[in-house]
Amino acid sequence: MLGGGESGVGAALLAKKKGYEVFLSDGGQLKTKYRDVLLHNDIAFEEETHTHELIFNADEVVKSPGIPDHIPLIKALREREIPVISEIEFGARYSNARFIAITGSNGKTTTTLLTYHILKREGLNVGIAGNVGMSLAAQVAEGLDVDWYVLEVSSFQLDGMYEFKADIAMLLNITEDHLDRYEYDVMKYARSKMRITQNQDEHCWFIYCADDPMTLKIMQEYELHAKHAPFTLNETKIHNHEGTNAFANNKQITINPNSNPLTMTIQELALQGKHNLYNSMASGIAARIMEVRKDIIRECLTDFQNVEHRLEHVNTVYGMNFINDSKATNVNSTWYALESMSTPTVWIAGGVDKGNDYDQIMEMVKKKVKLIVCLGKDNSKLKAAFDGVVEIVEVDNMRDAVYRAYKAGEKGDTVLLSPACASFDLFQDYEDRGRQFKEAVRNL
Repeated sequence: MLGGGESGVGAALLAKKKGYEVFLSDGGQLKTKYRDVLLHNDIAFEEETHTHELIFNADEVVKSPGIPDHIPLIKALREREIPVISEIEFGARYSNARFIAITGSNGKTTTTLLTYHILKREGLNVGIAGNVGMSLAAQVAEGLDVDWYVLEVSSFQLDGMYEFKADIAMLLNITEDHLDRYEYDVMKYARSKMRITQNQDEHCWFIYCADDPMTLKIMQEYELHAKHAPFTLNETKIHNHEGTNAFANNKQITINPNSNPLTMTIQELALQGKHNLYNSMASGIAARIMEVRKDIIRECLTDFQNVEHRLEHVNTVYGMNFINDSKATNVNSTWYALESMSTPTVWIAGGVDKGNDYDQIMEMVKKKVKLIVCLGKDNSKLKAAFDGVVEIVEVDNMRDAVYRAYKAGEKGDTVLLSPACASFDLFQDYEDRGRQFKEAVRNL
């Protein structure tokens, strides 16, 4: 196992249970909870180094998604024709469950949790894994017996998946993200996303956004065998589609319009904003495919509580709303966040740039943002993009970022943490960044 986080340790537990000789290697320092699990289960491991001679003895390597494919160690494994797979590929190998796999540049976590929420409310025997909660391999190792898993799957995980088959595959969107891992070629990134359709047959379903130009473009490269289920904000795009689909307009959302349709007003939806219309439609389609009752879907779309760190309302301080969108690690996610703002906004942004093109949000910033608080070690690209467009201040810690935003705002404004960048320059991860934001807001 390469990587000793949730996926690596989960895969190690499953491999041990299946009788493999297991060795886990992590180039960094293991978290105490994972080190304790390995010790308790008598699993050999190393940390803060990779002993190549031991790793090259492997018959198969399960690689954590955070480890890039282009590093010398992975290249050397492939040169030796040692298979390198992802934890989900390994976990699914030993599971009898069927899979709903959800990917996309944005909205994966929300849509995964919403889909699980609906299926669970219906009373189905369903689990959740991938980038949410306990790893799939760890759950399989524990003997969790479910009929369906709802999986949030990243492009990095898909790159290491070969035999896995999604009974229902969902592709929400494809925007420029993680291009540093794909040689700054968006088509290579898009092909990774399309791996979610591999191994699907005519009994499977492919749910996708008919409004997403990159999705429609990359679909032309593939001969897809699954039944198509598009969703859109433009009903004319699906007039000739007789199968399962969904559309929304300014007033209502309609799921499966051609057969026993489900309709709801936009105001009834728990998740507001254009991006969440897409997420709600995608989840609703999956639920209807699985014959979940319409009243259950309607109820769940009405009462769902969104994921932490995704447009999470933290508090109102002196009439100013503070929103935690720390999970927005790319420009497109931030576009969605700004699009949902209805008041003047102080925007806290910055971190590790992944090849961002800020032109995508330029008009949105001009229209809605009164101040940018740059939070990062190197803010040069962010400053260059918006210099002369809006006032910019720089800070290097969350406490100062929240304080400067608070001082610049006034009653009725919104302070939005939506970084558009990765978090690793100043924080452990986006969750740590979000938690520090919430603590700083509480301390105002």
